[in-house]
Amino acid sequence: MQRRAWVRTLAWLAICSLAVSHSIEARAETDCVGPAQLAHTGVRIAHYFDDAERAARVDDALGFQGSGWFLTPSAIVTIAHVVTAMNLSAEDWKPIEIRDGDRTWWDLARIKRLVGSGTDNLVVLELQTAIPAVRSLSVRSAPLDPDERVVTLAYTAGRSRFVSGRFVHYGDERGAADGAMLEMYDGKDRLAVDYGASGAPVFDCHGRVAAVVAGVLTQTLMLGGEVRVSTAWGMPNVLSVPVQGLRD
Repeated sequence: MQRRAWVRTLAWLAICSLAVSHSIEARAETDCVGPAQLAHTGVRIAHYFDDAERAARVDDALGFQGSGWFLTPSAIVTIAHVVTAMNLSAEDWKPIEIRDGDRTWWDLARIKRLVGSGTDNLVVLELQTAIPAVRSLSVRSAPLDPDERVVTLAYTAGRSRFVSGRFVHYGDERGAADGAMLEMYDGKDRLAVDYGASGAPVFDCHGRVAAVVAGVLTQTLMLGGEVRVSTAWGMPNVLSVPVQGLRD
């Protein structure tokens, strides 16, 4: 009888431990910003090439798109390789399309300033006409901590997607000290942040922008054809650029 009572006690303690663990995890989830709080934060930006731009290209691309976010109603932050692919400059105003869900604006934009000294800097685009209806975001001043939870609202393949994950470490796989490595996923999908997400804001759990998506880490396997896969679980799969320089 005593042994059965002891076993029941252990089982009860195990159940309580699981309940407490689940409660802590649930509280951690609810303590972080979610899709509702981040609505209308990340935007899709695109530039469609004019006749002269298309004539100068070696491919038949009609334009290029990426992600971004509003620092002010007249300033959008994105990543340098998106701006380069769009053929934007500091001298000429060029038309860009800005999309936030079902809202779309057309505006003229040019490079206002570059931020950072790495291989892929942040870029602040100046808009010729301010858009008062948009949401301007705050910038985090402190570095991220290892395993700190982060989330993003990125336009992957032209569709807005909320993705969560964690900060892993500073310094990218090429040894560049300005990179911030993240592990991002949506359930079992480790390619939830992918093509089109470059320039998207990466938020801490208080809704402050801590970094900007710069690229993803993938490899191609030959499995009866080319199959593109992400990194292994527990490893970084998204490269981002910290935003502290925007506060200068």
